Amino acid sequence: GECMKIIIHSHHLEVTAAIKAHLNDKLELIKKHFHEIIQINVSLLVDKTQEKEHRQTAELSIHILGKDLFAQAHHQDLYLAIDAAVQKLDKQILKLKERTKNHHLPLHPKYKLDNLAGLNL
Repeated sequence: GECMKIIIHSHHLEVTAAIKAHLNDKLELIKKHFHEIIQINVSLLVDKTQEKEHRQTAELSIHILGKDLFAQAHHQDLYLAIDAAVQKLDKQILKLKERTKNHHLPLHPKYKLDNLAGLNL
């Protein structure tokens, strides 16, 4: 399949090979649901001013089907923050896919007739 570019920005933390591997692993799920993703932006940050439980933040953003999707999650464990953010993004993607699918392929007879009429002209 196509190669998905993962661009990682980080603040106050070092992005280790393990973190990268974890990200790649998790993002495979998203790729499964939507192959056309070219690029995904990931921001990983630590906010020392936050409560310990919410210090690690993972943010993901992608641009698909003409829409910008953004998901963010906080956790004391960066890996779990990543997991939560990926899950949120995945939900958004599925919702968007569902909407566009219904939008483009209405199964109402009325549309079918219109489309056929259009094709014959």
